[in-house]
Amino acid sequence: MGPAEAAIALREGADILDAKDPREGPLGACAPSVLRAIVALRDGWTPGGLVVPAVSAALGDAPYLPGTFALAAAGAAACGVDYLKIGLRAPCDEDEACAFLLSVVRAAHEVSPAVRVVVAAYAEADSIGSVSAARLPGIAARASAHGCLIDTALKDGRSLFDHLDAGAIARFLSGCRERGLLCGLAGSLALDHVPRLLDLGPDVIGVRGAICAGGRSGRLDPLRIRAWREALQGGASEARRRPAAPAGSLPGPPGVRRA
Repeated sequence: MGPAEAAIALREGADILDAKDPREGPLGACAPSVLRAIVALRDGWTPGGLVVPAVSAALGDAPYLPGTFALAAAGAAACGVDYLKIGLRAPCDEDEACAFLLSVVRAAHEVSPAVRVVVAAYAEADSIGSVSAARLPGIAARASAHGCLIDTALKDGRSLFDHLDAGAIARFLSGCRERGLLCGLAGSLALDHVPRLLDLGPDVIGVRGAICAGGRSGRLDPLRIRAWREALQGGASEARRRPAAPAGSLPGPPGVRRA
């Protein structure tokens, strides 16, 4: 997402402007000048009664290089973003993952104490040898991260739901909530996944390809953004009309992170 797409997302009521470069992977980082431009655009926007969206910056998910990613976190935090996202893709044990993530969190907070770090695991963890979604909430809590996200790494047409069943996803969300962590779901999500997403009730839903003309490398399409917003709002209204959920059910409805 660049400034032009951020302007579209602002007009269409996005909750979070997610700045990344899809050419560099699922969490590809964009240039500092792009981050600063998006933050400036958001800061100068008059919402007209809507909530002013947050700005999120992807940092990448390359092999664990603590100094490199700590420096990237500090630089992105200095651009004025609200959230930083980093992926745990390389094989490692929990102690290594915690040490790596903690270096990122500390570096970001030294620059901006208010910035929130969200860490991602991948739905294909078993096949690519990375940290599993089941282990992620514990790692994030140990490293003082703000939240957790499941995404897909390969972008090969398969979605989150092709890799993980609803039970595994629900356990991930529950593990986040037990630790007071923000929880998000992403990964080649489509409009027909909305009922399942509403049932699961994550705090944030991340979409890009489904709201772009030409896939995730294409341009944001206002009509597709509106279709998502209407589906989520309609599903949430229907959920409110249902009988109260039993104790222990996951809350909803979720927010939407567009782009």
